[in-house]
Amino acid sequence: MTPTTDDTHPAPALEPSLATPRIALSPGGERSVSSEDLFAGACEVLVRHEGAVYRLRRTALGKLILTK
Repeated sequence: MTPTTDDTHPAPALEPSLATPRIALSPGGERSVSSEDLFAGACEVLVRHEGAVYRLRRTALGKLILTK
């Protein structure tokens, strides 16, 4: 079934963990994503990079750990 936006078949809402993070540009032009937007309440995020999957985790002390 294809999601639609009419009243008969409303499009399903995205779970917070599946929402697209907001991306901002810094004054120097670099892309910036807040960790709150990136994690969206989760403790870890999987990042695909050049065919490999990395795990970005948030520690209890608020640090970030990236592992392959």
